[in-house]
Amino acid sequence: MSTCYMIKKVLNNNVLIAKNPNHTEVVLLGKGIGFNKTKGDFISEGVVEKMFILTDEQKQKQYKSLINFMDEKLMGTLQQAIYLISERTGCTLNEQIHIGLTDHLIFAIKRIREGYNVDNPFLQETKAMYPEYFRIAQEVIDLINKEIDINLPIEEVGFVTLHIVSNLSMEVVSEVNKFSQIIKELVIYIEDYLKIEIDKESIHYSRLVRHLRFLIDRIFHGNSSEESPALGIILKKEYPVCYDLAWKILKSIEVSLSKKASEAEVIYLTLHLERLVQSKINK
Repeated sequence: MSTCYMIKKVLNNNVLIAKNPNHTEVVLLGKGIGFNKTKGDFISEGVVEKMFILTDEQKQKQYKSLINFMDEKLMGTLQQAIYLISERTGCTLNEQIHIGLTDHLIFAIKRIREGYNVDNPFLQETKAMYPEYFRIAQEVIDLINKEIDINLPIEEVGFVTLHIVSNLSMEVVSEVNKFSQIIKELVIYIEDYLKIEIDKESIHYSRLVRHLRFLIDRIFHGNSSEESPALGIILKKEYPVCYDLAWKILKSIEVSLSKKASEAEVIYLTLHLERLVQSKINK
């Protein structure tokens, strides 16, 4: 027998707040499920594409505290945005995204309406590190801009990307931000040390940032690579500048994370830095 839900509130044509047979409040999403519906109507589960329910009581309270800062249209739009993230990633999202991302976007929208814009110092690094999630975040911002007639800037795409990464990796946003800051500082240091300027839109920049991101992630989680002393000796002789720079980068990351890195990382980093240098020479 098909489950029916009683509508409590229609947020927009695609999002409803309803009660299930156990009288638990749920958010229902589906194309056109709210069209011509009103409070007290019943809707069958067959037309529901996605159901959202906060099972954690603390998160329920936190989410309800945010409702005071949203009108029905905004609330519905943000639910659609989170549904879009779930669909595009193909993942079951942690409940925390309904709190963290909603809270961020409510106040991002408020700032824009009041004429304030917030700089995102890690925008280029974020785009290079997480290109797939950055594209999803762009869809989210495009959806919000269209639905509520606002113009959230590209900086917000970067912030939404970090929320997606944080939710899927179960790392806190501040931790993801810290990694971005480390990478930004390392790129500046590399440019200064090698006396080059890296095009932030180039494949070389994206490749470098991804390598640094994975390097930081391995060190942070204590994962080590296999060492090759013989290759290390060769690289030190063949590419002394990049080899020396690789060691300096590794030590800097160790200090930033208060973690010990595998010496084998110097080999891979040296090769990557030399490839970067060659790309500038052969340009």
